[in-house]
Amino acid sequence: MSTPPLVVSVPTEELAAALQPAPDGVEVLVWTMQSAPPREALDIVVPPYMSIGKVLPRLAEVRTRLVQGQSIGYEGVADHLPPGLVFANAASVHEASTAELAIALTLASQRHLPAFVRAQGERRWASEFSDSLADRRVLLLGFGGVGKAVAARLAPFEVDLTVVASRSRVEDGMPVHGVDELLDLLPHAEIVIVTLPGGDATRRIIDDSALSALPDGALVVNVGRGELIDTDALVDHLRRGRIRAALDVTDPEPLPAEHPLWELPGVLITPHVGGASSAMRPRTVRLIRAQIERMRAGEPPLNVVYES
Repeated sequence: MSTPPLVVSVPTEELAAALQPAPDGVEVLVWTMQSAPPREALDIVVPPYMSIGKVLPRLAEVRTRLVQGQSIGYEGVADHLPPGLVFANAASVHEASTAELAIALTLASQRHLPAFVRAQGERRWASEFSDSLADRRVLLLGFGGVGKAVAARLAPFEVDLTVVASRSRVEDGMPVHGVDELLDLLPHAEIVIVTLPGGDATRRIIDDSALSALPDGALVVNVGRGELIDTDALVDHLRRGRIRAALDVTDPEPLPAEHPLWELPGVLITPHVGGASSAMRPRTVRLIRAQIERMRAGEPPLNVVYES
């Protein structure tokens, strides 16, 4: 008697094509999760990227052994995942790209690239003196996968790096301060790069008191989640010219057209594209293939962050 195939659903034709040739005994289907599931049982379901909260309730209509997300973050999954399911996040997929963007935002802000782009559009040769990244005091808030990737990329830039995370420790040779020390460390930071995940424990960790602790002219870079920063307090400090900001994530998000953040001086905004690069698909495929092989071998899946 032949063994039934292991069935994997993915949300796009492009991702299905990237998984070809599928391993022997594996069937790959496309399911956007906008309609009824194509089978009564799917061994692995990969939901759409960036709209996971809207489609997870559909999983109540199918039997599945693993839900493989395409994002690192998984806040809100517990609110929408039907009971009896295992959810894995996409650790290993987005860290490099998000860290690249964190460095790009920092450099663009320090070296005044938005002003030069505007001058180019006006055909003006507008040279000006700018701030370096070299020799700056950088506080990195978060030392998970993205934080470590940012720290690795900062190393060649000759910065004075301080790392803060949930608890004090030494990890990968790096002294890490506990978050209880944050307010004492912020007055010494010229640049703060925030990479923390979202959730109740980190919501508005950068509030008015944290922003007030920063020296004048400090730059706040956020590639974590928009809710990590108190937006009203941020707007207040930006309006007064106290600090600058480079944001890949905002609260609210998407940022409404009438929101003051769009026009305040010293602000650079990208529309939550930290992981949206050419590195995403091959790394996603690599992770899905690893999950397939582990399932076939009877091994537990990687990156499990929630079991309902």
